[in-house]
Amino acid sequence: MTTNEKTTPKPKIALSRRAKAEWTGDLLHGSGRLTVGSGAVDVPYSVRSRFEDGQSATNPEELLGAAHAGCFTMALAAQLSGAGFTPTDIHTDAKVAFEKIGDTFAITRIELETSAEVQGIDDVTFQALVADAKKNCPVSKALAAIEIRVKATLEQADSSRAATQIAAANK
Repeated sequence: MTTNEKTTPKPKIALSRRAKAEWTGDLLHGSGRLTVGSGAVDVPYSVRSRFEDGQSATNPEELLGAAHAGCFTMALAAQLSGAGFTPTDIHTDAKVAFEKIGDTFAITRIELETSAEVQGIDDVTFQALVADAKKNCPVSKALAAIEIRVKATLEQADSSRAATQIAAANK
């Protein structure tokens, strides 16, 4: 390591992401749109979509769940990669509990259920990396005021499937 490398600080990564909510009308009969700065999300939302299943619009809790599932999955991929393991795939579902407490509503809990296919890792090591991912996921940190549960399953790859993939890659 050169003297310059020792004294030159690494640049700080600081990002600012944007989202926007618009609403028209009163609470019960109105509706709105939620958008993100990248343009990747532009969806309607309403009171009905928040409290009734089967609506074709979203709600803040679904978006929070998607953000948490996405962030946790990336954090788990980072933990696995940092430990020398390459996940074949990781799937995470989030359930966001939205409950009435007294006269107000609150998000009280998020349950993440993740499964991953990772070659060459044992379950004890996998579960430790899952715990680290939960602890270090930026969205988990932002949601520290509520209970976050994680159930993680390590899926063992089917050796015949792996052999088929290798054979197909060699064609």
